[in-house]
Amino acid sequence: MSKWVLAVLGIMWAGVVVAAPEQVVLDAENMTCPACSITIEKALEKVSGVTDTQVDTEAGTVTVTFDSERTSIPAIADAVTNAGFAAKARTNGD
Repeated sequence: MSKWVLAVLGIMWAGVVVAAPEQVVLDAENMTCPACSITIEKALEKVSGVTDTQVDTEAGTVTVTFDSERTSIPAIADAVTNAGFAAKARTNGD
């Protein structure tokens, strides 16, 4: 426990700010089977900064948690599109 407290204090002392992860929901076309979700997950594993991926083939959505300092929404959408599933980020309120 004391090592953890010292680590937190060290980070605070150094002035390092840890960014909270962001999340984006993409609408992805042509997802028809469980293999599609595996393909998308593998493509997103290669994107630096992506920390979690949830694929819903029935809804046609991909929810991605990521570090915005290491990647961007367009880069994430491009990775899904390049995997064969045209993807577009939902805007607020969609």
